[in-house]
Amino acid sequence: MSTSLHLAPAGNLNAPRPLALVTGAARRIGRAIALDLAAHGWDIALHCHRSFAEAEQTAVDARVLGAQAEVFRVDLADASACETLVPAVLLRCGRLDAVVNSASLFEYDDVVSFSVQGMDRHWRANTAPAILLARALHEHLVSRGAQGCVVNLLDQKLANPNPDYLSYTLSKAALEAANTLLAQALAPTLRVCAVSPGVTLLSGAMTADEFATAHRLTPLQRSSTPADVASAVRFLLESPAITGTTLLVDGGQHLQAQPRDVLFLAQTKN
Repeated sequence: MSTSLHLAPAGNLNAPRPLALVTGAARRIGRAIALDLAAHGWDIALHCHRSFAEAEQTAVDARVLGAQAEVFRVDLADASACETLVPAVLLRCGRLDAVVNSASLFEYDDVVSFSVQGMDRHWRANTAPAILLARALHEHLVSRGAQGCVVNLLDQKLANPNPDYLSYTLSKAALEAANTLLAQALAPTLRVCAVSPGVTLLSGAMTADEFATAHRLTPLQRSSTPADVASAVRFLLESPAITGTTLLVDGGQHLQAQPRDVLFLAQTKN
């Protein structure tokens, strides 16, 4: 894998392309975000854990779009390993301007099946890495005298809570609080924002028919797509007056009170 050259975009030969680290970039929403950024003037550091071959393919696809792209394989749930990620990106790519925290653990539990171990797994995967990576990016930007942005992926269910996926929801609620606290603590160098998708891709035990039903169970009769989420992330990265806020990209799903996760509601409709 070659070192990123940070080619200047057309029309400004003296300015390097900005570089974003996208976690969980091998597949699903993370891949869509990485490729959208690559198509719009960003170079990409692609993080993966187990999906290395898929991350390599995403890097190939990003290069076709004109981006410099490098793959970094790290277990973010291991705090020591997580803290090596930004230094590794800087060593290989020379700079970093933004982090998009897309990687996420999504395991089912409820009050009955809750365990401290399960909550800890979600905290280590979904909450702590975002804080560690924001801190590391901030330190780098201060050293450069530059400014940057973090975008965290949340979940619309934080605005419309139900007790399914308890540990996952608690980890995302903690990340939502961290979003505000980091925006306060790391300004003016670093902006910290979030995107809360709705039903975007088939996941967990959901069937294709249930996903199609769930996607329609919103005021707009369509929930978010990967392209919708990627576009919202790019908007926040490129909006210098926005920090400490969340965009809900969910077809209005957060407006409807739901006693259970949308998976179970979709099952009753089929």
